[in-house]
Amino acid sequence: MAKPVVTIGVCVKNGEYTIKDAIESIMRQDFPRELMELIIVDGHSSDKTLQVIRNCLKNTSTRAKFFCENEGLGWARQIVVDNASGEYIVWVDGDMILSRDFVKKQVEFMEQHPEIGIAKGKMALEPASNMLATLEAFSRAASKMVDYHSKKAYSKALGTSGSIYRTQSIMQVGGFDKDMRGYYEDLDVEIKVRAAGWLLDATDAKYLDYERLGLTWKNLWSRYWRRGYYTHYFLHKNKGMLKHYRMFPPAAFISGLVYARRLFKLTRNKTVYLLPVQHLFKMTAFYLGFLRGHLNSYEPKS
Repeated sequence: MAKPVVTIGVCVKNGEYTIKDAIESIMRQDFPRELMELIIVDGHSSDKTLQVIRNCLKNTSTRAKFFCENEGLGWARQIVVDNASGEYIVWVDGDMILSRDFVKKQVEFMEQHPEIGIAKGKMALEPASNMLATLEAFSRAASKMVDYHSKKAYSKALGTSGSIYRTQSIMQVGGFDKDMRGYYEDLDVEIKVRAAGWLLDATDAKYLDYERLGLTWKNLWSRYWRRGYYTHYFLHKNKGMLKHYRMFPPAAFISGLVYARRLFKLTRNKTVYLLPVQHLFKMTAFYLGFLRGHLNSYEPKS
């Protein structure tokens, strides 16, 4: 078989209810199947995630490699990097759905721009399973609506989901920090890629990334508390990358207003005007988690 051009990296844990859509969207790509490989890294799922994936791949010609880990996101991402045969790595989360031309567009963009190390696809703005999930999906999409060539975007993470990495660029900087177990493994590696002279950009290759199973206030609180907790290690490693005043809940309320105005112009969905409240809530959780991480002097596993 021909050497793969693209490695699809899927890091997933307990995603049995959404992973089928994600894998099927990969299988529907209009990119030559023989030029793709799939690397699955499972975080020791306690549900039927792996069974669902294997069923989706049954009777297909897809080249797939399976790995398991229980050390966190940085470790899982690096497993993909270490085992990738492709010139590019496209990252797909367990609850994402790719447009049919996603991989093709991403690869064409990278081929046309050899100076780009990482390029982010475009998250489609579509309502999710409930109001809170829609707000969270829209908020994430709005946070990526920046000019990644500007200095203001230096502390804005493209994120792995829906991004394509030039394998050369990620290998050059030593890959992901395996000690980053929860969050910010993406921004950490983007900082290193930029420092090595590569550029970051965004493309118009569309994907969906939203809460299809619903989202509760409790889930949202837990998610952002953990994000805040793990931010402590990231800031010790990358001092000054995140401004403390932007973490304060009142600042989050203001950013929610900015996002709401921007999103209403795009969607005409009045629900977005609840974003200030949602931002205030989740960033309160974030800041409390950050304070706990600071008090506990969180350090990575050795």
